Parts: sequence; C-alpha cells; structure tokens
Amino acid sequence: MTTTVHPVAPAAERSRADSRVVRRRLGPGRRIRFAFWIGPVLALAVWAAGSASGVIKPAILSAPWDVVIAFEDQWVHHDLLGNILSSLERSAIGLTLGVVTGAVLAVVSGLSRFGESLIDGPIQIKRSVPTLAVIPLFIAWFGIGQEMKIITIALISLVPIYIHTHNGLRSIDGRYAELAETIGISRGEFVRHVVLPGALPGFLLGMRFAVTSSLLGLVVVEQYNAVAGIGHMITLAEQYGQTDVIVVGLVIYGVFGYCADSAVRLTARRVLSWRQTLEG
Repeated sequence: MTTTVHPVAPAAERSRADSRVVRRRLGPGRRIRFAFWIGPVLALAVWAAGSASGVIKPAILSAPWDVVIAFEDQWVHHDLLGNILSSLERSAIGLTLGVVTGAVLAVVSGLSRFGESLIDGPIQIKRSVPTLAVIPLFIAWFGIGQEMKIITIALISLVPIYIHTHNGLRSIDGRYAELAETIGISRGEFVRHVVLPGALPGFLLGMRFAVTSSLLGLVVVEQYNAVAGIGHMITLAEQYGQTDVIVVGLVIYGVFGYCADSAVRLTARRVLSWRQTLEG
C-alpha cells in the first residue's frame, strides 16, 4: 500500500494567502479595470445629456461640444499652449519650493524636540490663517509679479506636506527605536532605514493635498496682473462674457489636478507595495 505525501505550504505562505482571502471578503473588492476613467466619463455623460436635453442651459454651463470648439479656437488663435505652459511653470516652481521646505521643516521638527519648539508653533498659526487672506500683504512686500505668485503657491503647498510628514514621523512605533538601540545601529542609520520609510505614507498623503492646494493658489494668483496663464485667460473671458472659454479654463485646471493626484497615488502604490493594506 502506497501512501501519498502532500507537501505542506510554509506558514508564511499560508498567512499571506489567508490575508488575501480576508481582504477580498471584507475589503473593497477586486480592482476594477479602467477605474481611473469611470468617474470622469460618467460626469461627462451627465453633462452632455443635460446639455442635449436642455436641462442645463447654455447661459449657465456651456455644452461639451461648445467647449471643444472654444478650446480649438483658443489653441489656434489665442496661444492656449503658452497659457498652459505659463501656469504649469508657476505651479511646478511653487509646489517644488513648498514640498522641499515643508519636508525639511517636518523632519527637523519631527526628530528634535528643540526643532519642534521652534517650528511647530508658527506652522500651526500659519495653518489657521488662510494664505489667500495674506495675498494683499504679499503684494505690498513682493509686488504683483511672478515672485508673489510663486511664494503664495509655495506657502499653500508647504502646510499639508509639513502636517502629514510630521504626523508620519511621530506615528512610528516606538518599539522600532528600542530594537534599534538593542542591536546598536547609529542614529543616522535609524533615521535612514526606519524613520524616513515609516514617514513616507504621510509624506505622500501630504503630496496629494499639496498638489490640489497649489492649483487652488494658482487659480487665485493668476487673477492678479497676470499677462499669461489659464487664470489670465479666464479673467479676459469673464470680461467679455465668454462662458465657454471660462469652462475651458476650469476643465484644464481639473485635468491638471486629476492627473497630478493620480500620478501621486500611482507612485504611492508602487513605492509602498510592501505594506499589507486593503488597497493591495
């Protein structure tokens, strides 16, 4: 009589399989193909149906096909590409300055009680004061040129990066520090291999808020004496009552924000693939 011996899966593999089953049963479910486009396409369909049926009046919101015609006209006759590049340049420079400054301040404040005593209080005060409310002061300090616009966008982007990165640093399990002291690794190695990777989810969440905040700041600052940019185009369209051109600008802002946020989410999914979460 022969006995068949079935190989037993290692405990680690069984644990991973069990966790995947639990996430499928209790979590959000399997990933949907082309989920990125479902929401925007549905919104566009509702917009088109409302315009075609007359529910949405052209005086309230231009139809999608009118917006496409206005987009083509702006592209061919009014240098829409130049306006887009000008807006992207302002947003990118301001966002970069805000992200770098916010991340540095968060690391200094998060890893040092002395740094926190110097930095955290002013940041929290700034957090309670809307940046858009201090634009008149910025105009008095920096004028109404490019410098004021970039500084405003940077300041708006700085706060979410600081808040979420600082929270990520302080939320790291203290047992990791005890383990690091036990095995005798240096403070630099601890920061590089434990603290910074542990704070990365908070930083990436802050990036999502910072990207949308930078666009909010861009919309506002481009109303002030801008000679190029999407906001400048919208301001001119408002003066001439061109609602279709206004919608073109709003759609472009929306596309900027949606694509940037999706890029950050995709980066987070790849960089943080080691985490066992419902997203995985």
